[in-house]
Amino acid sequence: MFELSSQNKRPKLLVLTAVFASVLLLALPARAQMTDEKIDDFVEALRRAAPDTGMANDGLYSDWQIKPENIPRWSRLCTEEEMTPAQFEANETKARAVLACVMGDILKQEYRNSNNEALAVRRAAAWWMSGDPNRYDTPNIAEYTEKVWNFYQEERGR
Repeated sequence: MFELSSQNKRPKLLVLTAVFASVLLLALPARAQMTDEKIDDFVEALRRAAPDTGMANDGLYSDWQIKPENIPRWSRLCTEEEMTPAQFEANETKARAVLACVMGDILKQEYRNSNNEALAVRRAAAWWMSGDPNRYDTPNIAEYTEKVWNFYQEERGR
């Protein structure tokens, strides 16, 4: 009878282990990720859902209706360039980049916490509106988070 030496057994064991691991990974469900495209769609959904205060000088800036105290801090964090609210409002490209940076982190975190895209979008929208993602289904916030989710879906479907 032919016997394998211990040297010959080791490579075969490694090959079998690799094959088994590959089959196991293929059997696992694919986990969605928050891609840059999804983050951009979320940022656009936030823009589209921004409340219209009905006042020209409401103290909020850009199409996203941002409080002025957030703009210098967020722009410095994300671009290493501190922007004034007026600069932020005047440059939509930079504004989008800053918001993708800030909200991308929030959206990714909420997705990791929930593993559910709809819930992650609604929780991130609640954070945007109130600073608390847990408020996504409270009476004052739920309508807004649902609006963001609907706009997000429209952006994803285009």
